[in-house]
Amino acid sequence: MTPDERRFWSKVIKGPRENDCWLWTGAVGDDGYGRYWIKTPTGQQAVRPQRFAYLLLTGEQLDPDTKLMHSCDIPLCVRATGAMDSHLFPGTQAENLMDRSQKRRHANTHSWRWRGVGRANFTAQSRHFVTRSKSTDGTNQ
Repeated sequence: MTPDERRFWSKVIKGPRENDCWLWTGAVGDDGYGRYWIKTPTGQQAVRPQRFAYLLLTGEQLDPDTKLMHSCDIPLCVRATGAMDSHLFPGTQAENLMDRSQKRRHANTHSWRWRGVGRANFTAQSRHFVTRSKSTDGTNQ
C-alpha cells in the first residue's frame, strides 16, 4: 500500500452494518463533496475521494467525463467496490441528471435558499440556516 493509499483510508470510516456507507472524513469543499490531494511527479493533484476509492478498489481509471453516481445519495460516501455492494456507479452526465430528477433532488424544499449565493457567502448562509433551524425546533436550547 502506498503512502497516499494509507493516508486515504485513514480518513474513511466504514459503517458498522454490512451495507453502510464508507464516509470520507477528510477535507470537504463547500459543494459538500470531499477533496483529497495525491502526490504526482510534478507536485500535487486534487482528486475527488470517491474517484480515488473507485480507482483503488476496481483498478479502473475513469475518463474525466464519466460521473460517479451515488446510489445512497450521500456525497461523502466513498464505497466504490465495483461489486453489487458498491454505492458508486459510473455513468454519464445525462444519467446523473436523470437520477437526480427521479430522486427529486433537483428541486428540494431548501434549494431556493441557495440560488444566487456566491461560494464566499455559502458557508455563512448555511450556518445561519442551521442555527435558525435548531433554535426554531427547540433542539438547541
